[in-house]
Amino acid sequence: MQWETVIGLEIHCQLATESKIFSGASTAFGAEPNTQACAVDLALPGTLPVFNEKALEMAVKFGLAIDAEIGKKSVFDRKNYFYPDLPKGYQTSQLAHPIVGPGHVDIQLDDGTTKRIGVTRAHLEEDAGKSLHEDFHGMSGIDLNRAGTPLIEIVSEPDIRSAKEAVAYAKKIHAIVTALGISDGDMSQGSFRCDVNVSIRPKGQDEFGTRTETKNLNSFKFMEDAIKLEVERQIDVLEDGGTIVQETRLYNGDTKVARSMRSKEEANDYRYFPCPDLLPVMIDDDYIDAIRATLPELPDARLARFKEQYGLSDYDAGILAAYGSMASYFETAVDACGDAKLAANWLLGEVSKYLNTAGIEIDASPVSAEALGGLLVRIKDNTISGNIAKKVFDAMWNGEGSADEVIEAKGLKQVTDSGAIEAIVDQVIAGATPQVEQYKAAEPDKRGKMLGFFMGQVMKASGGKANPGQVNQILKKKLDALCD
Repeated sequence: MQWETVIGLEIHCQLATESKIFSGASTAFGAEPNTQACAVDLALPGTLPVFNEKALEMAVKFGLAIDAEIGKKSVFDRKNYFYPDLPKGYQTSQLAHPIVGPGHVDIQLDDGTTKRIGVTRAHLEEDAGKSLHEDFHGMSGIDLNRAGTPLIEIVSEPDIRSAKEAVAYAKKIHAIVTALGISDGDMSQGSFRCDVNVSIRPKGQDEFGTRTETKNLNSFKFMEDAIKLEVERQIDVLEDGGTIVQETRLYNGDTKVARSMRSKEEANDYRYFPCPDLLPVMIDDDYIDAIRATLPELPDARLARFKEQYGLSDYDAGILAAYGSMASYFETAVDACGDAKLAANWLLGEVSKYLNTAGIEIDASPVSAEALGGLLVRIKDNTISGNIAKKVFDAMWNGEGSADEVIEAKGLKQVTDSGAIEAIVDQVIAGATPQVEQYKAAEPDKRGKMLGFFMGQVMKASGGKANPGQVNQILKKKLDALCD
């Protein structure tokens, strides 16, 4: 039987406010455990929450960015459940009246087509604390610093049909929230976490299958792996005559093992009711329009501009425009060197290779955008060749100075003196009699392919410093003269 995968995502995005959603406690990351949870966060007797308007503004920004309905009346509800890292016994969230209603985002598929993914809603809520299991033998530690941190939970429609589509959607949401500046999107710190709902059904069937939810995936790679594993598991269960149980699951990205956590709850299990301590939030068109006027350039608009302004391909523009930090680095490098295509090639090639090896993002690169632009200028003015530039970049990455400093210190300046190059060419030709005879005997239209040997020998003899273009011209001229 052929199966179709059905996926929906719930993304928890931490908002970049300085204080918590209902209190003045700090949201700064990395403080000592339990030093940033105040009486309001813990709902101690006599305390009342006060809504942080900055969180509202950020949620509205997100809604506008995905062309969603904005709730002019939104209501906070209490979601009741017991867990050690939720000392209040309830989470303040939104159910029937969220701040952001239906919207959508468009993702690019591998075949170059665009697919629209519906966003059901995005509601404001507070985060819970964190349970720590690793460092406590036979016990769990509770850190309540995160309790009360503002989140928007972004819920997609079940429009996603593969692990790759799920990752593309999550990356697009990540790009949007970081472009808006409403979240740092740091997955390693829990600022952007994904819950994945997965079910399968026979191809052609309209009815959805029973779904499972895999919680708290904090990397795009883990998400893709977890979805593939769950799809395989569900197919195996059904093809062996079993049934899928609706449940919550956990995935360990290090061991690549998933396990059942608990049976899946429904909304009525949480006994939602409107929070008696918080009034409904009322906003009007003027408020929404004022926020709309502050929206920055979003990833889709930036992609279109990169293609038009810099003449980039869909692929190149798609990567360089997706994230603000990469886009800013690219444009700064272009300003420094004046060549968008050269800057794009280096960013997508050598720079990305070094970033991936080091496991860091572009904003942590030891080679600044201005410094890269300086290197590219030296390629353009023929001070160094492309191959030598890679050696220079390696030295720059390792902190040995600017491009000019490395070129000077290592004596890497390209040889462009035609007389010096001719002397090396003559030396190579004189020492390669068999290859010269083969060149002379070849058909004229096949001689171009035979230049590679001579090019290699000349570049080797020059220590890689000879200008490749000049070498090619001089070699062809001298070898063709021998054929007359």
